[in-house]
Amino acid sequence: MASHSRNIDIDMDKDNNSYNKNNKNDILVTPWEVHGDLEDKNYVKLIEKFGTQSISQEIIEKIKKLTGEVHPLIKSQYFFSHRDLDWILNKYEKGEPFYLYTGRGPSGFIHIGHILPWLFTKYLQDKFGSKLLFQITDDEKFLYNVGITKETISNYTYENLLDIIAIGFNPKLTKIIIDTKHINHLYPIATEIARKITFSTAKAVFGFTNTTNIGMIGFPPIQAAPCFLPSIIEKVPTPVLIPAAIDQDPYWRVTRDIAEKLGFYKPAQIHSKFLPSLSRLYKMSSSKPETAILTIDEPEIVEKKVLSAFTGGQPTISLQRKLGANADICPVYWYLKYFFDDEKESFERYIKCKSGNLLCGECKSDLANHTRDFVIEFKAKREKAKDKVEEYMFD
Repeated sequence: MASHSRNIDIDMDKDNNSYNKNNKNDILVTPWEVHGDLEDKNYVKLIEKFGTQSISQEIIEKIKKLTGEVHPLIKSQYFFSHRDLDWILNKYEKGEPFYLYTGRGPSGFIHIGHILPWLFTKYLQDKFGSKLLFQITDDEKFLYNVGITKETISNYTYENLLDIIAIGFNPKLTKIIIDTKHINHLYPIATEIARKITFSTAKAVFGFTNTTNIGMIGFPPIQAAPCFLPSIIEKVPTPVLIPAAIDQDPYWRVTRDIAEKLGFYKPAQIHSKFLPSLSRLYKMSSSKPETAILTIDEPEIVEKKVLSAFTGGQPTISLQRKLGANADICPVYWYLKYFFDDEKESFERYIKCKSGNLLCGECKSDLANHTRDFVIEFKAKREKAKDKVEEYMFD
């Protein structure tokens, strides 16, 4: 169990305890900011600093035993870290079902980086028959983004709902919670959580300062509440698994610290990496739409963005044929690996890229075609979702 005074900044500058953007080995990961180079070595550091565990071969074999397969996002190590994943699988094997819980902060339109953990969550729901609570933290986004209006947040909330529903979650097993709409279900639990967490703990974990508005200081118990809501619903302690990106881990770290004091199980987690932007300089973000593939993009815009993406290629075709390219730093390769190539195709693409037998233009063309078709299909599902919103709302 990680100490709740553990610093959540990775490779901090020791002189001033702050992120050094000029050091390429620095990475800063908080629930609101991710900066630095998203290389595999830094994810290893995150496991160490956050006190999580890598997903072992033993756990992978257990998943295969229970589901009959291993999801590609686990095989490719896009999901790379966990807390108590082995425990929750053992609970399930002994006949104790678990809930899923994940969420979305509606600060913009959805990009394909948001979708990857949701697709994995749907896989878990399908394989384990799990009920899912999906939390929309519209309150957090209003409190954190001081320049944004409630109307804007409300519009993003609706647009994000269409994307969530378009993923295809089972409506009989899925309930969406919008914080400002369903606070009556969250607040009783949140007050119990809040009473157990001191400000010094919250300050150490989340980095709150004297300039942080008190709404943000009071928000973590609201995000923690759905961890325990299944136990209230089922009237018995109920295991909960949270599939989400690693930047959300601080919330669950403090929640786990107080779970047993309140009579609940500690929530388990499985953490994903971040999908990098098309420029590779940072994680994909809808606030930088020119380097992100949005689900609302028109097909020609998708193609234009992909064809202008950064690659790990050489300056000229002749040099690439001679020296090969660097797939390890190429977002085009990563997107194909995580979304469209199967394991064999990805391996062959990697070898051809490194040997100079594959040009970046060929990979970009493959990605543009696949992504364009994906977005066209997904937009059709978004359109159908407009008639299903109420079906998914928490009662």
